[in-house]
Amino acid sequence: MAPRILRPVVQWLLLPLVGILVLNGLMYLQQPRMIFFPSRALAATPTDWGLDYQDVALQASDGVELHGWWIPHDGADKTVLFLHGNAGNISHRGESITIFHRLGVNVFIPDYRGYGKSSGAPSEAGLYRDAAAAWQYLTVVRGIAPADIVIFGRSLGGAVAARLASEVPAGGVILESTFSSARDFAHMVFPVLSRLVVQRFEFDAARAAAGITAPLLVLHSADDEVVPIELGRRLYAAAAPPKRFVTLRGDHNSGFLVSRPDYDRALQDFLTLARHPAG
Repeated sequence: MAPRILRPVVQWLLLPLVGILVLNGLMYLQQPRMIFFPSRALAATPTDWGLDYQDVALQASDGVELHGWWIPHDGADKTVLFLHGNAGNISHRGESITIFHRLGVNVFIPDYRGYGKSSGAPSEAGLYRDAAAAWQYLTVVRGIAPADIVIFGRSLGGAVAARLASEVPAGGVILESTFSSARDFAHMVFPVLSRLVVQRFEFDAARAAAGITAPLLVLHSADDEVVPIELGRRLYAAAAPPKRFVTLRGDHNSGFLVSRPDYDRALQDFLTLARHPAG
């Protein structure tokens, strides 16, 4: 009799387990589509923004062909390596690039694999390789001194920027609207689901930030509806000084515009610090 009594109990216990396994399988396959939103078509070029530029072709360490834009500024003594967020491509960053150009710096903005004219498909390891290839292009091909490069990353690009900055001697690092880690983000935004599903991506910006030795600027809006500012504060707390946190206004995608001219002033002050580091 005992086995007959236990059989329904075992079946009821197995059903949730099977459900969780199926859910994990489905979510494992879907997670890249939930993280990366690339666009292939270029909507504009720097010429449309009134800026001179050069098309750049480079190659990541695994052979993936990448595309980017070199946007020079006459007399610039600093170069910003611009690592964009998870959606669109480099052609959707005109407003940000124009701001940096007005601040008197060169800008190099590459597209990750699978974005714009870059080949391949995006992945976490792939994005790290792409950022490393961009750094090599600036330091080896263009011969720019590492101390004259400021690494800038927005949103997901901030996690990529933090990882790169923990591995190279940059002159400064700017992380904007960035989460502390993909796990922290999932726990805060999807508190139940994130504890049932195995997470495929780490993007542990906080751990990387702990290894950054260059001056660091973290910017985050209190009104950010995509990445809560608490995650930006966790990222900031994980980093060593010298560092500065600036609170923006506005939503995730337009906070840097809504916060002008304070935003521009914060960038200018940081670039001045990068030009004249303490000590």
